[in-house]
Amino acid sequence: MTSKLRKKIAEDRLLHVMAAHSPLSAKLVEEAGFDGIWASGFELSALYGLPDLSFVSMTQHLDMVRAMSDQTPLPIIADIDTGYGNAINVTHAIAEYERAGAAAIVIEDKTFPKVSSLATTGRQELLRIEEFEGKIAAALASRRDPNFLVIARTEALIAGLGEAEALKRAAAYESAGADMILIHSKQKTPNEVESFVRAWSGHAPIVIVPTAYPEMNAARISALGKIRMVIYGNHAIRASVTAMKDVFARIRRDGGIHTVNKDIVSVEEIFRLQGMDRVRLVEKQFLR
Repeated sequence: MTSKLRKKIAEDRLLHVMAAHSPLSAKLVEEAGFDGIWASGFELSALYGLPDLSFVSMTQHLDMVRAMSDQTPLPIIADIDTGYGNAINVTHAIAEYERAGAAAIVIEDKTFPKVSSLATTGRQELLRIEEFEGKIAAALASRRDPNFLVIARTEALIAGLGEAEALKRAAAYESAGADMILIHSKQKTPNEVESFVRAWSGHAPIVIVPTAYPEMNAARISALGKIRMVIYGNHAIRASVTAMKDVFARIRRDGGIHTVNKDIVSVEEIFRLQGMDRVRLVEKQFLR
């Protein structure tokens, strides 16, 4: 998967990566035709009913990455937040995520524990540039596969430090060896990110996560010419919650499942996603 993702990034096209929080949602990402899976820390936190405050452990996240990797051939980009500690923790994390089947990691320059970037209030503290450069160097030194991507995410815009600081950090992280730069913003329009991308003079491709500025569509992204990956960072869990709230409310309102049943997937479709056809083949071959 690592070489496949690196080759895709080298192509002159925009990669579309969808968030997932389970093997089932990862399969649906694959069937929808996306280029990769974002193993989202936000989505996994939400799945556990926890805030995105570094409460989910590396072991919990690794278990989910491993489970998703077992079910789909799509490359998985693992959201490892701040790397679960300092540069020493990062060396351990990289080895574990490679073994779990990830093709890339994204690590951000916040302090640990992090606060969700899109929270309206909360602490958004950044590491010193030199310390984060050390984390990037540790990640690069720890990877066994040279195709395994280390993507550096700067939260300078999230922290309100401005474009100049974001560009300074991005340049430093590229010099430290980062394969790609993820620039994040919580502004409601794409203007801040577009300005950063136009000003970016580095060679590392840019990654964006347009959750807060949804009008940043593929045509608008491609027009900038420097962005190689767009991550839809939390739409799987939001779609799941939307659908469940709607169905549950209708069942309560109607006093049963008699009207909603026609509007949800069949049990047979769940069987298909579970791989029951393979089970039947194994039964025919081996059960005697």
